[in-house]
Amino acid sequence: MRSVKVILRQDIDTLGSTGEIVSVKPGFARNYLLPRGLAYEATRANLRQLEEDRSRAEARAKRDYLEARRRASKLEGMSLTFHAKAGEESKLFGSITSSDIADRIREQGIDFELDRRWIELEEPIKALGVYSVPVHLHAEVRPEIKVWVIKQD
Repeated sequence: MRSVKVILRQDIDTLGSTGEIVSVKPGFARNYLLPRGLAYEATRANLRQLEEDRSRAEARAKRDYLEARRRASKLEGMSLTFHAKAGEESKLFGSITSSDIADRIREQGIDFELDRRWIELEEPIKALGVYSVPVHLHAEVRPEIKVWVIKQD
């Protein structure tokens, strides 16, 4: 039985994942995969292009990781203090949100743009205390900052 090699453009459950080289029957490639744009032929030129794309993606991923580590070094050990009005049982009048934390971090003079969505606060802080708040900079880089919420006089 003859087969042809194709490079997958997207994940296909029964075949493989994006960028993978798979062997399929010629009719399946000719009548289904190629016309729908799910794969392309595994020619020498296409294989060379695939390798270039992979090496570029690896370089980009390494650069992104190193930049995230650099940013994390600026945030690690950072401690923020919020003075808030509080009632009985240390409950705040209002709350401290991820936007408040991001604004306070920016005030510290960091040299990069910090998006409030990177602050991983499950829900707004509504009580006095000390909180450890992770900041999602990269899939593998999550520095934590200390947030102190103390009673305003």
